[in-house]
Amino acid sequence: MYDHIADAMGTPDLVRADDGLVCLRFETMKIVSALTAVRTLLDRGVVRPGDTLVDSSSGIYAYALALACHRYGLRCHIVGSTTVDRVLRAQLAVLGARLEQVAPGDSLELDQARRVARIREILAAHPEYHWMRQYHDRIHYLGYAAVADRIRREVDTRELVLVGGVGSGASTAGLAHYLRQHSPGVGLVGLQPFGSLTFGAAHVADPTMIIAGIGSSIPFDNVAHESYDTVHWIGFEAARAGSVELLRRHAVFAGLSTGAAYLAALWERRLCPRRTVLFVAADTGHRYVEAVFTRPDEVPAVADLAPRQVDSQDDLTLPWSRMDWAGRPAPTSARHPAGR
Repeated sequence: MYDHIADAMGTPDLVRADDGLVCLRFETMKIVSALTAVRTLLDRGVVRPGDTLVDSSSGIYAYALALACHRYGLRCHIVGSTTVDRVLRAQLAVLGARLEQVAPGDSLELDQARRVARIREILAAHPEYHWMRQYHDRIHYLGYAAVADRIRREVDTRELVLVGGVGSGASTAGLAHYLRQHSPGVGLVGLQPFGSLTFGAAHVADPTMIIAGIGSSIPFDNVAHESYDTVHWIGFEAARAGSVELLRRHAVFAGLSTGAAYLAALWERRLCPRRTVLFVAADTGHRYVEAVFTRPDEVPAVADLAPRQVDSQDDLTLPWSRMDWAGRPAPTSARHPAGR
């Protein structure tokens, strides 16, 4: 029996989608890292019950941190973007978390910069607050050790390829780190949206929308570029097709980043039929009903989609590009973290 709902929600499911294709399904993935990070801070004496934790979020991490604070008796202060919807606002309010939404900017970069600036103002007024720094503190890797243990118990990791969003850097890199301690040959495939600078695609805009959560317009310390073997850049329409096909074929209701992961996993499975490909489903599809699932017959067939193989970011092209990253260092634009 779980002691708190956050413990239950942070426990993922492993679902066999096909021969050699496995889905690692979370209800809300960042609960894993937030719970372990907060518990570690308490164990180390960095924070104590009743203290206030503060961070920036576009939505999912805000919920995860609020649940972790509820679980361990701390206060939560979130500087959020305008993408935090009314359903999440209501949950945060009842959980006792304070939410500030910054005024919308002309770009995602401006939005993220404004949130960081606001956090600095809060810390100047309240130096006793602890900034979680989900983008820069590798304490957020720790929660994925238990998930890696779960994967090893149920999947042969000797010939495993892990596919998932890069995002803040902690999830896929963290999973690969712990899996590789026992199986050094685990492959790592990262997903990026067009417009993200993390792997050098800021110059290519997606005309529809950027897929929240798997990319960034400011540098993140937690991204271990050298851990990735392959990078896929996937646009909104292609990811949407993946999400719809995943629900139609396997009854897995998940968000856009999962649709992108499913699409990339199918391709990697085709390239390496002898290996098991595990893709990460980071959250459910509820936030995406209107944007993704209400007109399923309008999306392209997944069988008709294929990535353009590129050797340089200069050749990136919508709706989908793939590059053998081969453990390269971070692009120059991603090397100097903002928000320290």
